[in-house]
Amino acid sequence: MEPDCLFCKIVAGEIPADIVYETDDTLAFRDINPQAPTHILIIPRLHIARINDIEEEHRHLVGGLYTAARDIAVAEGLADDGYRVVMNCNEAAGQTVFHIHLHLLGGRRLRWPPG
Repeated sequence: MEPDCLFCKIVAGEIPADIVYETDDTLAFRDINPQAPTHILIIPRLHIARINDIEEEHRHLVGGLYTAARDIAVAEGLADDGYRVVMNCNEAAGQTVFHIHLHLLGGRRLRWPPG
């Protein structure tokens, strides 16, 4: 846990979140600034700051984020119509919280390229 990390504080229960999914390794909660009708953030409980910091030993954790995305999409009724899963790396790509996380977006038509 990183003491100044917003997502680590959510994992620790220090900051409330609308949690929609959790396992021993993964936590998912609704984004407080949604960019689609469904916008859920999926994080590992372990603090990893950026994609660039993922090590071979994290393979299972990162894979777990994607299986969580699949399960959440089914639970949220998005699986049949479609959804987007995005992970940003560094500020120029839009990363604002430096704890890796997937954005699960759905519930409306999503354009490409995203902008």
